[in-house]
Amino acid sequence: MASGSINSINKERLWSRLMRLAEIGRQASGGVTRMSFTREERMAKDLVAAWMRDAGLSVREDAVGNLIGRLDGIHPDAPVVLAGSHLDSVPNGGNFDGPLGVLGALEAVQTIREQGISHIHPIEVIAFTDEEGARFRFGMIGSRALAGTLTADHLQAQDADGVTVAAAMRSVGLSPDQVRTAARAAGSVKAYVELHIEQGRVLEAANLPAGIVTGIAGPLWLRFRVLGEAGHAGTTPMRMRKDALAAAAQVVTAVETAAAGQERTVATVGQLAVSPGGVNIIPGCAEFTLDLRDTDERVRDEVERHIRQQAEAICAQRGLRLEIEELQRVPPVSCSAWLQEEMATCAREMGIQPLSLPSGAGHDGMQLAGLCPIGMLFVRSKNGISHQPEEWSSPEDCAIGVELLYRTLVRVAN
Repeated sequence: MASGSINSINKERLWSRLMRLAEIGRQASGGVTRMSFTREERMAKDLVAAWMRDAGLSVREDAVGNLIGRLDGIHPDAPVVLAGSHLDSVPNGGNFDGPLGVLGALEAVQTIREQGISHIHPIEVIAFTDEEGARFRFGMIGSRALAGTLTADHLQAQDADGVTVAAAMRSVGLSPDQVRTAARAAGSVKAYVELHIEQGRVLEAANLPAGIVTGIAGPLWLRFRVLGEAGHAGTTPMRMRKDALAAAAQVVTAVETAAAGQERTVATVGQLAVSPGGVNIIPGCAEFTLDLRDTDERVRDEVERHIRQQAEAICAQRGLRLEIEELQRVPPVSCSAWLQEEMATCAREMGIQPLSLPSGAGHDGMQLAGLCPIGMLFVRSKNGISHQPEEWSSPEDCAIGVELLYRTLVRVAN
């Protein structure tokens, strides 16, 4: 089949906006850093808000800082169709993760308005606050608030400098006491649709520019703290040591083995800190994180149970103390069968073979699954690279994905 026809959206405008936004938070390495509640994030929101106004949308920010551009439909009070993603990044990240979803939704809705296409339901383009969780090690703040699940405890999560979410909100003029007002009422949202880069290689292997997401794996984040005894590296015999790092290394190996034994489970130890940290000192404490994911919650939680048991056994054998803290536990979610079929219909109209695939990465949509039907479209990622400066999706693939999003929104909003 053909690679996909583009006959509605303005692909030059889309690409120009993507590249201009990418300059905000640009690092010397070529990557992008835009943490939540920072100057860089504010600049990004202001730029996107200006583009929203240029597109003829009414613009506002809710109590948690979600940026929203609205195009009313024939019935302004009808349940709204939401489309978007996020503007924050991981440290030294890429140009497409998040921004493509926001700017793609904006381009799609701007095209609907410019072409005078009639639609019953209002459509809102949304840029969610802090999807990544890179600053506070706790993500999807904006989508949780919109879903009504953001709690006072969540607002006490701290960044590396000890700044809480609540304090960071106050620093940019937001009121943590008002976050409940960001929540949408039951029945007020017809659907949420998100366009995102795949961050994997399935579409590339299939030689397809875009695909339809079946479900989103649920991330489980844990922090392990192994406590032993610091000692002199030269005077403490090996048999008398309580080396926290050596035990941690065994646990990390157990993590890899446990995940590798499953079909779809993935496990990542992404942070490791050792203290006291001297070249000639036996580590007395080792802390590390675990990111564990699967689209099947039962399988994921069984792997977690096995890893905990292994960690406890390793530390007990070495005479060490183990502490495990749960940072977040998000259940996997399924994408709406109705939305998947609408997307497949639009793909076939464009000459694209509909390919269904799961998302191993977490997205804001999983927070909205209890509020409304959710759907996701993926755009091909070069070599599957993401969260790095080398992250890349071609202008043509981005345009095809946005054309597919545009056609989907026209159907869903009627």
